[in-house]
Amino acid sequence: MTNDRLRNAMATKHISLEILAQKTEVDPKTTQRWINGRTPHQRHRWKIAEILGEREEYLWPEETNQTKGNTTVTTEILAAYAQRTDVPPSLWWELITKAEKQIDFLGFAMLFLPEQHSDLMPHLKEKSQNGCRIRIAVADPHSHYVQERDDEEELEGTLSARIQSTIRHFKPLRQTPNIEIGLHRMPLYNSIFRFDEEMFVTPHLYKEHGSKAPLLHLRQLGQRGLFKDFATHFENVWVTTTPVETTLKQQMEGK
Repeated sequence: MTNDRLRNAMATKHISLEILAQKTEVDPKTTQRWINGRTPHQRHRWKIAEILGEREEYLWPEETNQTKGNTTVTTEILAAYAQRTDVPPSLWWELITKAEKQIDFLGFAMLFLPEQHSDLMPHLKEKSQNGCRIRIAVADPHSHYVQERDDEEELEGTLSARIQSTIRHFKPLRQTPNIEIGLHRMPLYNSIFRFDEEMFVTPHLYKEHGSKAPLLHLRQLGQRGLFKDFATHFENVWVTTTPVETTLKQQMEGK
């Protein structure tokens, strides 16, 4: 099986097979075998990870997990920010633009996304047309959990209004193939933003606005770990959502 992570990391750093061979003191045919799925010796893995600026666990997750046995591995954490606002908007946009297969958003309002990225809607629509599956789970503005959060943060009723603004921003994406927008009525322990194999997670803090919550930048390394846990959490919430069109229609009819 081709090692796409190694190949992509080399492409990002503009490192050719020949250059990698020179730096690791092996034959170029050997580097091609690494791309084709052969696992390098450990000394070469260390050197390659150093050259590419990547973690060994990311480039060869199965090998390093076997080496560490059943020990819980936290190397999926690429970065930890004290507050969500510490993450540069350019990094958000980089992850959005890189994603090709799957984008998932889960939060209460998430109004900062369309406000910070004016091209978000047409970009998501273009991605969906290229086969990317996009799911957006926003809180039902009439949910009692939204009211509780509003009271907790002393927002004086503005959280529901912010959610409705977000729903209006996402209106151009409705009825678009591969894009689903659902409203949830669940307590929100964290917000999740997934971009293929990378993810932002913001654990919510009591009485603090989401912008002041810490943020973890995760990258999936295998079938177990933090990334998988939060991905499962998203799926568990997603199955409870109602399509936004259905919910809005019911509310208009007074149901």
